[in-house]
Amino acid sequence: MRVHTILTSAILLLASLPSPALSAASGRRSTLWRGDSIAVEYASGDLLVSPSGNFSCGFYKVAANAYTFAIWFTRSADATVAWTANRDAPVNGRGSRAVFRRDGSLALQDFDGRVVWRTNTSGTQADRAELLDAGNLVVSDAAGNTLWQSFDWPTDTLLPDQPITRYKRLVSASAKGLPYSGYYNLYFDSHNILNIIYDGPEISSNYWPDPFKQWWENNRTAFNSSRYGSLDRHGRFTASDHTQFNASDMGAGGVMRRLTLDYDGNLRLYSLDDAAAGGGRWRVTWVALPRQCDVHGVCGRYGVCAYLPELACSCPEGFVAADAGDWSKGCRREFDVRCGEPVYFAEMRNFDFWGFDFNYTPGVTFGTCRKMCLDDCDCQAFGYKMGTGECYPKISLWNGQAPNILRQNIFLKVPARVKNLNLKPAVLDFNGHACTVHEQNASVSASSYFHVRGNKINFSYFYSFLAAAFVVESIFIVVGYVFVFRADPAAAGRRRVHLRDEEGYALLCSHFRRFTYDELSEVTGKFTDKLGRGASGTVYKGVLEDGRSVAVKRLDDLTQADEVFRSEMSVIGRINHMNLVRMWGFCSEHSHRILVSEFVENGSLDKALFGGAGAGGSELGWRSRCKVAVGVAKGLAYLHHECLEWIVHCDVKPENILLDAELDPKITDFGLVKLLSRRDACGRLVLSRAAQGGTSRGYVAPEWAMGLPITGKADVFSFGVVLLELVRGRRVCDWVVVNGEEEDVRMDFWRLVGWLREKMMKGDDERSSWMEGEFVDPRLRGDFSHLQAAAMLELAVACVDEDPNRRPSMNAVLQKLLSLEDTAPVRGYA
Repeated sequence: MRVHTILTSAILLLASLPSPALSAASGRRSTLWRGDSIAVEYASGDLLVSPSGNFSCGFYKVAANAYTFAIWFTRSADATVAWTANRDAPVNGRGSRAVFRRDGSLALQDFDGRVVWRTNTSGTQADRAELLDAGNLVVSDAAGNTLWQSFDWPTDTLLPDQPITRYKRLVSASAKGLPYSGYYNLYFDSHNILNIIYDGPEISSNYWPDPFKQWWENNRTAFNSSRYGSLDRHGRFTASDHTQFNASDMGAGGVMRRLTLDYDGNLRLYSLDDAAAGGGRWRVTWVALPRQCDVHGVCGRYGVCAYLPELACSCPEGFVAADAGDWSKGCRREFDVRCGEPVYFAEMRNFDFWGFDFNYTPGVTFGTCRKMCLDDCDCQAFGYKMGTGECYPKISLWNGQAPNILRQNIFLKVPARVKNLNLKPAVLDFNGHACTVHEQNASVSASSYFHVRGNKINFSYFYSFLAAAFVVESIFIVVGYVFVFRADPAAAGRRRVHLRDEEGYALLCSHFRRFTYDELSEVTGKFTDKLGRGASGTVYKGVLEDGRSVAVKRLDDLTQADEVFRSEMSVIGRINHMNLVRMWGFCSEHSHRILVSEFVENGSLDKALFGGAGAGGSELGWRSRCKVAVGVAKGLAYLHHECLEWIVHCDVKPENILLDAELDPKITDFGLVKLLSRRDACGRLVLSRAAQGGTSRGYVAPEWAMGLPITGKADVFSFGVVLLELVRGRRVCDWVVVNGEEEDVRMDFWRLVGWLREKMMKGDDERSSWMEGEFVDPRLRGDFSHLQAAAMLELAVACVDEDPNRRPSMNAVLQKLLSLEDTAPVRGYA
């Protein structure tokens, strides 16, 4: 009976809590003043609400323990988001705050105080941040002058009177219910035309307006360079290139509207039914592409889009889905077509794969068109139109459609060795292949037990809820008895962890997969192609079925439980930055713990900088060294200041900096500290590596020996050493300087730092002479910027300060390096 009373009281208390739907009526604030803040713990109640109550601004839940700072439609049933500040970097559900700082900036802080996002109004006279009735969040001064506004920084939605310009674009979400940036963009191109483009990881292509037509045939003009478009409150959109469209309910007064580039790549204009009459539901009043199959990238490479009658994707016979849960990844061949081997062409009547025609030729015979494709190893198929003789040899197959209204036939290149299989690519199997495009809903910040109709509350929903709650309570008591008195507590704990992993991370890790041990054994040739070995394990090269080269790392001495390892990997798998090696997946099977990451062509920085075959065996020029310094700083700054979970690398050194084909740096091994899962993880990682090969000893910060807490400043120290080596061209631990002379014995590192400080205090002329003659890598032969070299040395000395508190943050280091990119060189440099 006591349990019954407590649960009933809890339900009544929960039902009485305020919700976003009631925010308009509860008179909540619409303004933040200097020093005010919004806390994530009170996401459902601590909000900014526009004076009319139409819009709310605050923390919006996107997944388990992940929140964004957003503006949403208060009266829509699903609290539709109109704008997001930190769409690609959600913050923690505990301890995060949006603060209007005393310096005039509006900042979003994660649980550890790290600033994830902020306005560019610091140091101004800004005294308030206000949510207006238009859905615009504005930072202004006491005179009402706008200093910053969310309308200038759209995400995937335009509100009435919000412009799209040459500098701003709409970027779709990656999936339904997720905030992350997707592959579709609405933007003004270099010809001043408003376009929608699929900008995927492999290809990019425009598909609206009609790519078959010239701009004048699409009733556009390229002669207006203002590049400006907006939606008015009546439902009419106009742009400088003469783009114009109207809502089907144009002119209706008091209708709330939004123009959204949806996650599926289609641009839609929506009108909100009045909450009192229609429950706050959205109606589509205009759509850019009535046929969803006309959106590029929907079914991925080799995929074919059709209507049954709903949109569905499939693979031609001889191909299989790369990932049946994500059709944007398309299909893969079940057979390879080798250059020079006998082939034949399988017909796909009335099909088309749009684009990627490398040698369009009109008015030719079928035999001529066939020979054009046959003679080119890169040709995968050709399209041919009977009657007109138009030939479309295709170097890649994307955007497949069936049936194709253009009455074009596709002839697919197939190796003769499989001819006995009698493949019929035109036969498509749509069973179980609904094109869901990741339609997974993440929970919103709070659901309401009330529905507002005017000033009345519909209690029928509330009473229905209470009745259901009593039924659930009865079930709860029975099930609770079974779990408490009969179930294995350890097993229950494991189930809870498993559910947390599956529900909390599934939405965030769709690009990341789990491999079996047999799969990785096969792609690496049974782990024979060894790339190298470190303290944490051995790295092998492998090639996946889709042709991607990968680095496969077998971790040693890792005894984490499968659930813990998977949970940590789900965090690492979400980390995505151009200067961090991309993780493609992992294996956690029996005692095997294996990481799968992208393969970086040119090896590690130590080979390129200190000798060996790295980077093609060529020496790094000054421009390349500066690019490496900036890239590594960007990667570390991301780990320290922008990542969803703060990560200290703990082992920054040239061996863990890889160079790609363009000599852009990528940091590797950045997640190993999390996987070690121990209080002394950093110490174990660094000290074990120093003991094994000695390559870490020159990069270890002094706080290790002093027993001080290890923070991101340890990475700053290591980066400072790398920066010194980029300028000098040799390892710090292999050279010393005494009275201007190099000696064969090693000196104390701090004497070296003191010597550098003394030299940097010299005049410009003397300093330039000293750098070129004694310190800067002589292999550069004087081809370097003296101003940049001097600034980099000063920055390196600051980074290796013995006191961690005096070292700059990685953000400060990055800003300093970026400021040097425009520094005019004293001499030309490579």
